[in-house]
Amino acid sequence: MHPPVSYIQQTKALYDSLGYEPYKWFAADSEPAFTKLKQPLSECKLGLVSTAGTYVAGQVAYYYKDDTSVRAIPSNTPVEDIRFSHVTENYLVDARQDPRCTVPLEALQTLQKKGVIGSLANNFFSCMGGIYSQRRVVDELIPALEKGIADEEIDVLLMVPL
Repeated sequence: MHPPVSYIQQTKALYDSLGYEPYKWFAADSEPAFTKLKQPLSECKLGLVSTAGTYVAGQVAYYYKDDTSVRAIPSNTPVEDIRFSHVTENYLVDARQDPRCTVPLEALQTLQKKGVIGSLANNFFSCMGGIYSQRRVVDELIPALEKGIADEEIDVLLMVPL
């Protein structure tokens, strides 16, 4: 077991050491649009977004600074093909040992087979959560995620932050 990482202090120290203005945590302009399901979960298509810099073997890994790209992770991907690349590499020790802690593919497939979830999106999505440019998150990352999610026509979204 690894000791917890003090992310806030680590980020502040990094910004100080690089001579940047103090880090400002992202705040949305409005509250999230949480809505009640229109049908039971057993009739819903479930999607997933992970911020762990997840990608599939053979895809291009994430860059380490302000990478706003999105990777589609086929929901039938074998766990052994899951990879991670993230600006905060020390957070990924457990994920690399067991990718299921950030991308629970097998658990979701089991829930689908048992009828708890109606179906899974063909593709789940991943991005790197450690993006320092708030402007690029708003202008690049969010629209890319919105498009991928809309294309999958999902009913419910599981968010798995790193």
